[in-house]
Amino acid sequence: MQRREFITLVGGAAAVWPLSASAQQPDKVYRIGLFFAGSDNTSGKTWSALTDGLRKLGWIEGKNILFERKFADNQLNRLPELAEELVRLNVDVIVTGGTLAPLAAKRATATIPIVIAAAGDPVGTKLVASLAQPGGNVTGLSLMTPDVAGKRLELLKEVVPQVSRVGIFWNGANPYPALVFRETERAAQKVGIQVISLEVRGPTDFDRAFEAAIQQRTSALISVEDPLTIDYRKQIADFAVTNRLPSMHGQGEFVRAGGLMSYGADTVDVYRRAAVYVDKIFRGAKPADLPVEQPVKFELVINLKTAKALGLTVPPALLARADEVIE
Repeated sequence: MQRREFITLVGGAAAVWPLSASAQQPDKVYRIGLFFAGSDNTSGKTWSALTDGLRKLGWIEGKNILFERKFADNQLNRLPELAEELVRLNVDVIVTGGTLAPLAAKRATATIPIVIAAAGDPVGTKLVASLAQPGGNVTGLSLMTPDVAGKRLELLKEVVPQVSRVGIFWNGANPYPALVFRETERAAQKVGIQVISLEVRGPTDFDRAFEAAIQQRTSALISVEDPLTIDYRKQIADFAVTNRLPSMHGQGEFVRAGGLMSYGADTVDVYRRAAVYVDKIFRGAKPADLPVEQPVKFELVINLKTAKALGLTVPPALLARADEVIE
């Protein structure tokens, strides 16, 4: 059930434009390339948020926009090929999420506008020159937030005060999870928690990571959000419950799959806001002139059913702060 929305308002870059101002060329059908490193199943809710956002701005699939969908299904070697396919299709804009797919898109074209949705660290990975002045053909929204790793550890300790060894599932092939992993290590040192690296780089790595978590006697788990870990959220959640390990995750989808808790940017909101960038570009704006936004809405999701299975009691004060409680 929905408890509240934690919303911080920043600059007007995501303002909703009136429908009458949306389409400068009503007779033209624009082609939007959807490009993602994960699977279509994983990104269903976020892409729906994008299409809903576009619809509210007057852009309707089959009427004045068409989608070209390209998903790598976590086969990262396919990203360059798929990006080049979108370039050959001469799409009007590429909407892409995460870090690796946007990087592949940027390498494939310097002219087609690229709107990043939920990119991990767009400045650090050189997708853009800066958040305020992105330059080039890339703009959009970042997932980067200060101290997100510290906040996740803090919330985990509220439920499991005695936690001492935390295993971190993170994709070593992606720069953003690597950044969050290092941030988690620093935050953990300050509160006396030992971090165990459970690095994965592909689907075949999870069994080995699960075994390592058991062998190294982890007392809790954290998974860093990434197309790969999101695709395997059910396996991660099931492993945690089976081995009676409290878990903290980067997105609510992990908790809805059976994980204990999550805290992070509301990616559905981020993709909905990405529609505004597409709208502005269709009306003539250049990506270089559109500042990259940081998250404005975060969500804390708690699964009480999982808490009960683990024999944990979630403090009432924490439940009151949750945006969604699954019972």
